[in-house]
Amino acid sequence: MSDELKHECGIALIRLLKPLDFYKKKYGTAFYGVNKMYLLMEKQHNRGQDGAGFAGIKLDMSPGERYISRIRSNASQPIQDIFAQINARINQEFMSNPDLKEDIELQKKKIPYLSELYLGHVRYGTFGGNSIETVHPFLRQNNWMHRNLIIAGNFNMTNTNELFHNLIKLGMHPKEKADTITVMEKIGHFLDDAVRKLYKKAKAAGLNKQEASPYIVANLNISKILKKAAKDWDGGYAMAGLLGHGDAFVLRDPAGIRPVYFYKDDEVVVVASERPVIQTVFNVPFDSVHELDPGHALIIKKEGQIDVTQIHEPLERKSCSFERIYFSRGSDAEIYQERKKLGQLVMPKVLEAIKYDTENTVFSFIPNTAETSFYGMMEAAQDELNEQKNAAILKEKDHLTSARLEEIQSQKIRTEKLAIKDVKLRTFITEDSSRDDLVAHVYDVTYGVVRPNDNLVVIDDSIVRGTTLKKSILKMLDRLNPKQIIVVSSAPQIRYPDCYGIDMARLEHLVAFNAALELHKERGTYGIIEEIYHKCKAAIDPNNTDTNVINHVKEFYAPFSDEEISAKIAEIIADDTIGAKVKVIFQSVDDLHIACPKNLGDWYFTGDYPTEGGKKVVNRTFVHFYEGNPERAY
Repeated sequence: MSDELKHECGIALIRLLKPLDFYKKKYGTAFYGVNKMYLLMEKQHNRGQDGAGFAGIKLDMSPGERYISRIRSNASQPIQDIFAQINARINQEFMSNPDLKEDIELQKKKIPYLSELYLGHVRYGTFGGNSIETVHPFLRQNNWMHRNLIIAGNFNMTNTNELFHNLIKLGMHPKEKADTITVMEKIGHFLDDAVRKLYKKAKAAGLNKQEASPYIVANLNISKILKKAAKDWDGGYAMAGLLGHGDAFVLRDPAGIRPVYFYKDDEVVVVASERPVIQTVFNVPFDSVHELDPGHALIIKKEGQIDVTQIHEPLERKSCSFERIYFSRGSDAEIYQERKKLGQLVMPKVLEAIKYDTENTVFSFIPNTAETSFYGMMEAAQDELNEQKNAAILKEKDHLTSARLEEIQSQKIRTEKLAIKDVKLRTFITEDSSRDDLVAHVYDVTYGVVRPNDNLVVIDDSIVRGTTLKKSILKMLDRLNPKQIIVVSSAPQIRYPDCYGIDMARLEHLVAFNAALELHKERGTYGIIEEIYHKCKAAIDPNNTDTNVINHVKEFYAPFSDEEISAKIAEIIADDTIGAKVKVIFQSVDDLHIACPKNLGDWYFTGDYPTEGGKKVVNRTFVHFYEGNPERAY
């Protein structure tokens, strides 16, 4: 993606199902779980660069022995920082106590992080800053082992205010109004309630306080706790939790917005935000890694029992299509094919734009996540060239010379790597004039491969704000003196904000919104803006009891065709300094669904939000736009 866009967070969970000495004998180290956690987190580094956290729980520790360890970092390389600290602590313990080398039980007692249950998180901050306090996992501590709760997740709640006030009604005094805190405290409340009820039962059965603890551990119903805690949640989430005594769970939202995958065998249970991460780290085939169904929880009991339980009634499946287009690792077998398909499906529009003149067209991509879609586009381009060759041969068959045949067959699709991002440059200056000059040089251009008056076709995976295109890429490409620059987006036009985890909070930051705004001004229909504002304002009124929430912002785009908005976007991103004609081509929503049939969450493009909270957010976002309010709508 040429525009900077915040990534999704990533989670990783490992539950070792064998004693630690089993891994020492089979794999040569009792730190098998720690090593695998490092790989799981590092392989998801693409999902989070702002912070990382790691927690471990040791099973069956005696009173007085430490059984919970947690470490978090918001350093520039947070994953490396965490595991450097862990490694240093391990080496320190070994140096100070040589007897630890072969004594696994002693290692477990003396060395932090050597556990049977692990939870990791990589964070890309979308809201709440990047202080260490915002880095997952979060820890809710208690002297009762089973009341300790560790939470980490990839999520955003649309109704944090309501959840916050619900906690107040329960008699709590939350320390802040962050969705992570409200979610953890809600789970913690019902965990405490379940423990109290079980303690009463244990006491009624004649058990003393010490005997009650194992009774509570054995009978704690995690699914019941989650059903009560998550009853009022509205948002997209893949959330993992650990209890101090060793139970663990992973919960997915009922629309399946955020992804989560798991693998289990007789040695280990593994959870991650991406399938190929598990495949690579544990060397297991595609079919062995399962997707957690929407509205379900994977529950791992302390004794090792594993169950997948329905927590919510699943909604219509609306798994995030942006995961497929951009966020997730392209090495996933399905995602790789889907991205290629996106490139293939948009190619007919490209051929029409270049008038099928492949001979005088250079094709490229904007590095590097669009590369797979580029391959798909080139396969479609090659099919077109083959048809052109066949047509030429058939047309000239009666007088075709060997030289002419060779000339026809030698024609190739011209592909080049034109825009190259200079990763060493950072736009660290925020003052506009200085920053714009830096942005203009973030990309280098390859000279000498474009002939004068060639068409340039450059594919990007999506266009959000269009800022980098306008201030950098188009200016660089125009130096090659092409006749026409065609920017292709493998995603449809992004018209609406996201409220489920991606940092697209304001309508006026979207180039498609600004294009439609200009069209309203030009056509004398700007009065509709105020009409939509009043409808949105009424829809978010706390006194409005209508449960059928409508996304009124759709009316803003309704008067214009996709092509009209695309043409206006081209005008916006191409200023007077660009000599070439600029055209912007977007994927259609219908073709997106063909390419990604299992991930139909398309609210960024259509405004069809999968939850009521999402519809409220988009209406509130328009109100904020109209009122000039810079605050987030969620």
